[in-house]
Amino acid sequence: MNAFFAMQNRMKHIKRWGLMRNTLPEDVQQHTAQCAMLAHALAVIGNRRLGRHYDANAVAVLALYHEAAEVLTGDLATPVKYFDPEIRQAYRRIEDTASQKLLDSLPQDLQTDYQPLLFPAEDEAAVLVKAADRLCAYLKCAEELKMGNHEFASAHRANYDALTAMNCPEADIFLREFAPAFSLSLDELTLG
Repeated sequence: MNAFFAMQNRMKHIKRWGLMRNTLPEDVQQHTAQCAMLAHALAVIGNRRLGRHYDANAVAVLALYHEAAEVLTGDLATPVKYFDPEIRQAYRRIEDTASQKLLDSLPQDLQTDYQPLLFPAEDEAAVLVKAADRLCAYLKCAEELKMGNHEFASAHRANYDALTAMNCPEADIFLREFAPAFSLSLDELTLG
């Protein structure tokens, strides 16, 4: 029996933003879909606007698996995960152990294809996925604020600051040209 995909299917049971009161609950499966879409968009923006040579499809697939280990670890809140370097290092080891367990749940002949998705290189594709992940958090906070949930105000500022500090021109373009539309109503988006 090979459990990899059945375990990945359980992403829908892992809630994000667990320490915050959410107007709209979000699970890890929803998040990874949005992250893949945004990572792909960042790669396309980089290729078309900045002369980059990203494989946009590969970046999107990398984003689909960027939270894979959370089916075993759960979602640890950012303030906890980054509270101090020792906690971050310990959590990284836990994530690596979970990723290895997931990789081992695949048949041997498929492991080579999934190893770079579960243990990604620190390269330009990974930077785009990190930027897309941060962009997802920023947009979630903006959405919560739009609905009057001020519990997300400081997270909104922190995610914006972290995103702009990444010095990722693709993310800066997305923030400037696409992010403002996320605050519009459906009527404003379609009739606008």
